[in-house]
Amino acid sequence: MQEVYRITRRVAASNASVLILGETGVGKELIASAVHRLSRRSGGPFVRVNCGALSESLLESELFGHVRGAFTGAVANRTGRFEAAHGGTVFLDEINSTSLTLQVKLLRVLQEKEFERVGDTSTLSTDARIVAASNRNLMTEVRAERFREDLYWRLNVVPIEIPSLRQRREDIPALVSFFLEHYNEVNDRYVVHMGPGVIEAMQSYHWPGNVRELQNYIERAVVMAETDELTLDVLPACVRGETESEAGGPEVAEDFDSLAKALVTRGLTEVGPAAGEVHVTIVEHIERELIAQVLTQCAGVQTKAATRLGINRNTLHKKIKDYGLGDDAG
Repeated sequence: MQEVYRITRRVAASNASVLILGETGVGKELIASAVHRLSRRSGGPFVRVNCGALSESLLESELFGHVRGAFTGAVANRTGRFEAAHGGTVFLDEINSTSLTLQVKLLRVLQEKEFERVGDTSTLSTDARIVAASNRNLMTEVRAERFREDLYWRLNVVPIEIPSLRQRREDIPALVSFFLEHYNEVNDRYVVHMGPGVIEAMQSYHWPGNVRELQNYIERAVVMAETDELTLDVLPACVRGETESEAGGPEVAEDFDSLAKALVTRGLTEVGPAAGEVHVTIVEHIERELIAQVLTQCAGVQTKAATRLGINRNTLHKKIKDYGLGDDAG
């Protein structure tokens, strides 16, 4: 993390584009905010955009704005985020979720500092610095043709890679102290002491949700603690080193590989000796659930869901019909 801080301070003094990489929950937005606050643009706006939360058309309007009558529901002109961030910084979170079409327009903003509002022909300019973040390896996305290589190199002027919490377990005591102080104040509590084995248990846990997961557990502990001491019993079973089955619930695999293995084992058990049913029971069930969840994340927009899944839109359309997931999305 000292290297992360060093690069952050160094790059903040420039106008270079920054690409922040790291797993979900490691604090990418905090680093982006620090880049802005330490820069000469700190007096300007810091505008956040979650690219993964909006469909392509809504995201384009959000970024570039639109004029009245540009589409159904556009009853007035609207200022986009790039225009609003003039003189400041735009933080594009989950940049890997953008479509190839939108990536072309982002590339133009990066190179020319120019854009058009949706439905308009006049060109606007912006002096906004771009800081982007991704929880995926963008070069892998480039090789899979889901992300433009020219945009990747334009964004990746200065990369900042944030390590996962399990790679920096020595930071856990300081983070725990920080979150304890914060949530004590928020909840008017006074949980200030550490019970035996608490820090050791936290440093032994693998933290799939990173700092965000730790923050969640400390808030819960502050609320649930009956004394001024944070004890093991107010922490989740997974942090205490118990399986969910030992704690009275179903056992959950700790990482993706273990989870996949457990799912296949369960599927084979349910299929039994019946021939020709393994693929249907296991692979198709998982594929159906994957498509359903990605469609939900993409607000039912099949084009965006197909891009995220890395399959052809027509193929996705057919699978949606075959799996009975509905066929109203565009």
